[in-house]
Amino acid sequence: MTSNIELQAQANREVHNEEPLFRNWRDYFTFNTDHKVIAIQYLVTSFLFYLIGGSLATAMRTELATPDVDFVTRELYNGLLTVHGTVMIFLWIVPAGAGLANFLIPLMVGARDMAFPKLNAVAFWILPFGGLLLISSFFLEAPQAGWTSYPPLSILNAKVGQGIWIVSVLLLGTSSILGAINFLVTILRMRIPGMSINQMPLFCWSMMATSALILIGTPVLAGALILLAFDLIAGTAFFNPTGGGDPVVYQHLFWFYSHPAVYIMILPLFGAISEIIPVHSRKPIFGYRAIAYSSIAISFLGLIVWAHHMFTSGTPAWLRMFFMIATMVIAVPTGIKVFSWLATIWGGKLRLNSAMLFAMGFVSMFVVGGISGVMVASVPFDIHVHDTYFIVAHLHYVLFGGSVFGIYASLYHWFPKMTGRMMNEVWGYVHFALTFAGFNLTFLPMHELGLLGMNRRVAEYDPALAPLNLLCTIGSYLLAISTIPFLVNAIWSWLYGPLAGDNPWQALTLEWTTPSPPPAENFATTPVLAIGPYDYGMGNRNTEVDVPFSEAEDPALSAGPNSALRADPDPTKAAHSDDREG
Repeated sequence: MTSNIELQAQANREVHNEEPLFRNWRDYFTFNTDHKVIAIQYLVTSFLFYLIGGSLATAMRTELATPDVDFVTRELYNGLLTVHGTVMIFLWIVPAGAGLANFLIPLMVGARDMAFPKLNAVAFWILPFGGLLLISSFFLEAPQAGWTSYPPLSILNAKVGQGIWIVSVLLLGTSSILGAINFLVTILRMRIPGMSINQMPLFCWSMMATSALILIGTPVLAGALILLAFDLIAGTAFFNPTGGGDPVVYQHLFWFYSHPAVYIMILPLFGAISEIIPVHSRKPIFGYRAIAYSSIAISFLGLIVWAHHMFTSGTPAWLRMFFMIATMVIAVPTGIKVFSWLATIWGGKLRLNSAMLFAMGFVSMFVVGGISGVMVASVPFDIHVHDTYFIVAHLHYVLFGGSVFGIYASLYHWFPKMTGRMMNEVWGYVHFALTFAGFNLTFLPMHELGLLGMNRRVAEYDPALAPLNLLCTIGSYLLAISTIPFLVNAIWSWLYGPLAGDNPWQALTLEWTTPSPPPAENFATTPVLAIGPYDYGMGNRNTEVDVPFSEAEDPALSAGPNSALRADPDPTKAAHSDDREG
């Protein structure tokens, strides 16, 4: 009896004739066109900005430990808040997703590289320059209008810092657009001949949806920021009410991008979680097409819900009703994903390693954020909690509990493939425990703070709310400490960790058929799809032996010969003798 894993490996012996490529560390500081190098550049750079953004958040929480302004000035607090939000969104979560996409997409679709390698490198190198430009505003005049930069506040205060903020976000948006073009073309045009669109790994589906959102939404934000720059520098009045402009128009333009930006951040991690859970559950993914098409549905619906951020901005009642319903409807495709993940986990042979723990943490925390999102989609409730800490809690449960937990899950899962070495699981468990505890201690009490009426984006508050705020601050310190075991683990494992082998998780997608780390051009010849990407058999639950698809009778258990995901084998290269010609 031959397992699915062995069949996939046998079918791709010809593509696997090179030794792993261990690069010189200097390669990662050059203009390199290898998508794997660019991926590492993205991931390391974005994580460094994450540490900076986290430091800013810790300073904010230190100020908020007491009701009075006693750690930083009000102006500095506003600057910390503005740069923190911008760094975490545009320099951490979005680039980290792009880093994962850079590494995985060519390997998953069987390509030698991205469609446009030089454009790919340019997209990355814009990132550090844009980030350093943003950070430099602190040494001149930090922007103070929040990461939303609503006029007229953004055109009246800290004009130098605000101008720097606009230029840096325009640069980062350009990087995002260039990356999206590459991802989309690579997925649509560079798949191996045997891989139809309904046989792609789910990560590729999520990146298709993400790229579409980037290409539609980002130019709108760029237009809004250019008009804002004219108001700031040239004295025009596109959004300045004193000259006849309308600041609400800016809100519409800003949120037309910035609510889809939530899905630009979370969709790549939806795809990553859809890859991680079946591998470590040893089960076929439940509802492949439902998960795939729900990514497209989220991408479409994400474009028509932006005004739920503006229920208190004078939006007419009939328009409020439309956006309330549309926002609630988007919970349907999201719920499909969550139920599919839970159905995949249910009854599986779970490996509770670091990657799986963070994946399950992702699902649980995102569900909490999703439920509070449905709550604030309701106009009557939103009017009461708008611009309170309830919104801060909701935002962070979606973006930290969702995106950041998903990034960590992805790093633990694909670290062996990226570096050729295994991470230490004990330190991984410590990292998960500290992150999970610190995150919930920081953000769970904020729901109560919001319901009690504490306004966000201010450095002072009612002394009666001090105990809950102190709890949040203690949690933020724990969250800051949680990054230490990950950093130590990642650096030590990259240098000295045990060799991983080609496929330490016994996974079925094509990236695991290459050496670890993959060679320069990924595959020696065009890879072969012997089976579908999620054809894991259930087998004997007490062993690690999979049911061979050639003998499995029940597609519900094995997703084998009757699976819609199984590619038609190449008759000249098929691994199984029954599929070969002659």
